[in-house]
Amino acid sequence: MFSKLEEVKKRYEEINQQLSDPNITSNQAVYSSLMKESKNILPIVEKYDEYKGAEKQIRDAEELLNTESDNELRQMAKEELESAKGAIIKFEEELKILLLPKDPNDDKNVIMEIRAGAGGDEAALFAAELYRMYSMYAEGKNWAVEIMDQNESGIGGFKEIVFMITGGGAYSKLKFESGVHRVQRVPATEASGRIHTSTATVAVMPEVEELEVNIRDEDLKIDTYRASGAGGQHVNKTESAIRITHLPSGIVVTCQDESSQIKNRDKALKLIRAKVYDMELEKKTQAEALQRKTQVGTGDRSEKIRTYNFPQTRLTDHRINLTLYKLDYIMDGELDELLDSLITYDQAEKLKSSK
Repeated sequence: MFSKLEEVKKRYEEINQQLSDPNITSNQAVYSSLMKESKNILPIVEKYDEYKGAEKQIRDAEELLNTESDNELRQMAKEELESAKGAIIKFEEELKILLLPKDPNDDKNVIMEIRAGAGGDEAALFAAELYRMYSMYAEGKNWAVEIMDQNESGIGGFKEIVFMITGGGAYSKLKFESGVHRVQRVPATEASGRIHTSTATVAVMPEVEELEVNIRDEDLKIDTYRASGAGGQHVNKTESAIRITHLPSGIVVTCQDESSQIKNRDKALKLIRAKVYDMELEKKTQAEALQRKTQVGTGDRSEKIRTYNFPQTRLTDHRINLTLYKLDYIMDGELDELLDSLITYDQAEKLKSSK
């Protein structure tokens, strides 16, 4: 591990030298690439410097204990030694995590798709609440949320909603949200006070650039049609809605949220790219899962990952056996404790498999 850390530190110093070279600063593409690499490895360098600082503290404290006769100074040295030894153990664990192979999609924006499942109107209302939860979480991070497509249920719910969250590291935080979310509560329409169970399925996909996935024009069937639902007068006059079918995979996406056909087409193509890429990613993940269990849960989209129990204000994530009794806060977008627990679990599993 330490030879790897020395290599990273040396590379960081090389990059800093290159970034001060006028020939580099005048080349925007090279300069941007080096800046990105520098930003990615800076946390490792900083943590390694902290580790080496703790090592020096240990050496200094041990030297003081070997040479000093004053009891008060010796006691101070002993305390410093114990503190530094504890810091060393902590820094080693943090460095192991920082050196784990990085998910290449972690820094990307994210496209999320929420579909109402079993439970009729109640499931559609729950889908809308999940959308609100993720939107409020994004708002707290100063990330932008843009609806790509939606199919409303007519009572304030969504049969389906697709949206993009734009912000640094959005995918790294939200990538474990894919799966079936289950809600248990008494619907407003339930006169007898009986608890109902409904579900919604969440899919999480990284935004994909054109160069990252090969989609040929001849593999796409593009249809236009008149938008339905909200949208004003233009709804009945223009064929602004877009339906794109990716023929090799059979994936179909629609987009009618914009009044412009061109904007709807751009959004639909972005969604097609994400879905095709995600399909390939899922195949790869499942193949790797046969060899080792390092991901949170099974990675299967049909897996029931979480239960939201409103009468008990309880949220349970079944993959990591985490239960939190703060459902009202979570539904208001306070997801950090939950998401950080999933990330920590994933890192721990990867550390186990790397030993």
